[in-house]
Amino acid sequence: MLQINILAVANHPEILETIIRLINQNELWNGLPAGSLEEAEEVLRLNSVDLVLLGVGVDEETGERITSLCQSIDPRIVCLRHFGGGSGLLYSEIRHALASG
Repeated sequence: MLQINILAVANHPEILETIIRLINQNELWNGLPAGSLEEAEEVLRLNSVDLVLLGVGVDEETGERITSLCQSIDPRIVCLRHFGGGSGLLYSEIRHALASG
């Protein structure tokens, strides 16, 4: 079965590291980190991404730019705001977004 590539964007390195670690605990998921808009753009252009998590520190304008870029690259990419709340919530958000995407 193919891995699902999940781009996580967050401006706080420790939180981004934790999100990526949690994503990678699922053997079917592959977490791709980005700490800025520029890094997110590069990851999106170099990888086939299925889901984007917009996390801590990503302001509304940056979130809209990333969402717009995703739509232009592949309209099937799901973009989701993640506000924290623990690993159970993160897993639930990802599963729900992938099921409805």
